[in-house]
Amino acid sequence: MRFGVLFRENLRISFKAIRTSLLRTILTVLIIAFGIMALVGILTAIDAIQNSLTSQFSLMGANTFTIESRSMNVQIGDQSYRRKNHSYISYKQARDFKERYQFPAEVSVMVWASGNAVIKHGKYKSNPNIRVQGVDEGYLFTAGYEIERGRNFNTTDIMKSEPVVIIGNNVAKAAFEDNEDPLNRFITVGNGRYRVIGVLESRGSSMGMGSDRVCLIPYTNVRQYFSRPNMNYDINVRAYDPMLMDVAMSEAEGIFRIVRGLDPRDESDFNITSSDQLSQMLIENLRFVRYIAVAIGIITLLGAAIGLMNIMLVSVTERTREVGTRKALGAKSVMIRRQFLYEAIVIGQIGGLVGIFLGILIGNAVSLTIGTSFIVPWNWIVLGVSVCFVVGLISGVIPARKASRLDPINALRHE
Repeated sequence: MRFGVLFRENLRISFKAIRTSLLRTILTVLIIAFGIMALVGILTAIDAIQNSLTSQFSLMGANTFTIESRSMNVQIGDQSYRRKNHSYISYKQARDFKERYQFPAEVSVMVWASGNAVIKHGKYKSNPNIRVQGVDEGYLFTAGYEIERGRNFNTTDIMKSEPVVIIGNNVAKAAFEDNEDPLNRFITVGNGRYRVIGVLESRGSSMGMGSDRVCLIPYTNVRQYFSRPNMNYDINVRAYDPMLMDVAMSEAEGIFRIVRGLDPRDESDFNITSSDQLSQMLIENLRFVRYIAVAIGIITLLGAAIGLMNIMLVSVTERTREVGTRKALGAKSVMIRRQFLYEAIVIGQIGGLVGIFLGILIGNAVSLTIGTSFIVPWNWIVLGVSVCFVVGLISGVIPARKASRLDPINALRHE
């Protein structure tokens, strides 16, 4: 009971002292808050990005992998996978693989047509930021897309290079206003005129990928009307049984080596990357941003600790007569030490709470931008409170000891 009374009294004295030197306290609180804001804000933003990456790649499924021929440096943890920059995957190779691969899995072929296409419909003309991809009838399944309205491509659309298109949700809303039904309407994609047969469900935007600003057309049509030298095709494979993922990848590598005409002694000249590997690679790279955030926070909090210690030392000097009076009235050295120590800790906690609040706002601003849900980073909140407690404790020890060792007679004589 006595401890509780003393604790409340020390807190009351601490707040009274804080109000007395309000300007210096505010400046110190702001320095502490900036360090915690940088720490919590960046770490919260990283959590938002990581959640976004995880959700985006989970849409593709843990049993999906891609065969591609493109310069890559895939590094997960301390293990480095293939570093390659080999020739493109041709239309014939992609088609041959799809015909030969008999594993229980869905195989789809994809080719990029344009990353900055313009879409037109009536008076509407989009910005040059629409992704156009050539795909087949299996692409939606392997890429994790769902049809909101209309239908998927069929084998006839692919074989006959039909001028049909499946559009993303943002494209549909922008091009067809007033709830106009886009199905069986015509839009201009690049220089071609295409009939809309489907609208994709919204997937939001992740890392600037703009999953809803996309137009999908048959890859055979892309081959004719978006033709360019050495068109590079990607092959997506989604195993029906996730437990057979490793077997499916090994089987795919063996068959594609035959398609590429490789000798058994040759190293594979293509990349096979699972969705899990790619997401883990990207998430792993975020650790460097974490290190930067921690470094910024530590440097700022170090400056804040020095500033807080200076304020407390000045406070001890200004309140020397007050300390002498309390000692003369019977206050023990341990009580004086606790008063100044509590004051430093309270200032540190106020700065921490302000910094945590601002950090959560900044981190969730990033979360809102990339389309993920609001995050309450409890781990970083606990870390911020703990760090501020340590800062206050360290900054207050020396001033508190100095105050507790004052001689009451000399302190009362102090001017």
